[in-house]
Amino acid sequence: MGAHRPRRGAPARREELSTLTPTGPDPLVLAHDDAGSGPVVVLLHSGVTDRGMWGAVSRGLEPAHRIIRPDLRGFGDTPIPGGAYADADDVAHLLDVLGVTSAAVVGASFGGRVALELATRHPDRVDSLVLLCPAHRGLDVADPVVLEFGRREDELLEAGDVDGAVALNVEMWLGPEASDEARADVARMQRRAFEVQLVADALDPAPQPERVEVDPSALTVPTLVVSGALDVAHNRDVGSLLAREIPGAELVELGWAGHLPAVERPDEVTALLLDRLGRTAVSAVD
Repeated sequence: MGAHRPRRGAPARREELSTLTPTGPDPLVLAHDDAGSGPVVVLLHSGVTDRGMWGAVSRGLEPAHRIIRPDLRGFGDTPIPGGAYADADDVAHLLDVLGVTSAAVVGASFGGRVALELATRHPDRVDSLVLLCPAHRGLDVADPVVLEFGRREDELLEAGDVDGAVALNVEMWLGPEASDEARADVARMQRRAFEVQLVADALDPAPQPERVEVDPSALTVPTLVVSGALDVAHNRDVGSLLAREIPGAELVELGWAGHLPAVERPDEVTALLLDRLGRTAVSAVD
């Protein structure tokens, strides 16, 4: 959940377009960090952040793993040009550019949805999945808290109140364990996403994200689903559904976590990932 590709809000200034949209015929390569050595792990960020959300987690994983963390289209340093695209294809293209055949993929929230789409559309590129409070289109939103959030976010963006929309997202998606510094970081990343995406609204043609249908029962890779006990009901229901439908999936609920556990307690999430990645690697060898 969280903001992604808002189609409403304050109009972009035309002079901004040259700095936030790509030029030239080459396929878009996602802005990214690539550090560490060992088995490859791809970290996909949430819809209210960018690759910066993984800073502390990445540093904890890098001694034993090669960590690739991209900014998806419309976030951080990656623009969102007009025309059709699929986030899963963008990630697969980045792996091609970096010479990576396959990787363990960790996705938070919207990044969890992209991870599922990658495993569906490019199954040979995904060795295992860890889904942290993932988004998933396979469950309709009926949660009044989420519906009211969406209504209020649209209202603020239509009024041109980006500051209000940023504050709303920080309050909605961060649990009580998040530090003041973490809240400020998420606010900065969310503001950047709004800036990039609102500029894209002025393009002709507009960005056209492809809807990639995911059948969880058809996935064949080892999967861990992580749910936050303090997250909204809809997201907890998504976690339960995916854990039921993905063959062999495990479900872990973090009693202290809201929607972004990797931001709220990065050290604990790093430990969880190191344990999971280690067990998955041993299982693959066996």
